[in-house]
Amino acid sequence: MMIRFLIRIEAVIPQNDVKAISVALKKLSVGGITVLKVRGRGKTIAPELHASKGTEIFIPEFSDKYILQVIVDDDQENDVIKMIRAKSKIGKIFISPVTRAIDIATGAENGKAI
Repeated sequence: MMIRFLIRIEAVIPQNDVKAISVALKKLSVGGITVLKVRGRGKTIAPELHASKGTEIFIPEFSDKYILQVIVDDDQENDVIKMIRAKSKIGKIFISPVTRAIDIATGAENGKAI
């Protein structure tokens, strides 16, 4: 019997990529997805905004971003990463192990919980 591990994949992406990634995850049979709207900054400078009827230029310190989270079996990890990279051209992907998952309603654990 092969032991399966759970992996959390978090992708920090722009808003316009969320829908395409969600649809593609369904095609990969990934069940749940969590999307968080956040504000942040990376290494690149945010685009300029024109304020006061276009007479002033404002460079915001933080811009809107979305964090997309999925928990998958370790054998799906590379497929999910490949798909996210195909659907979004900018952002970051973070992978971390999940030591235990529990479904609150049923008490099912780990792979059965997701």
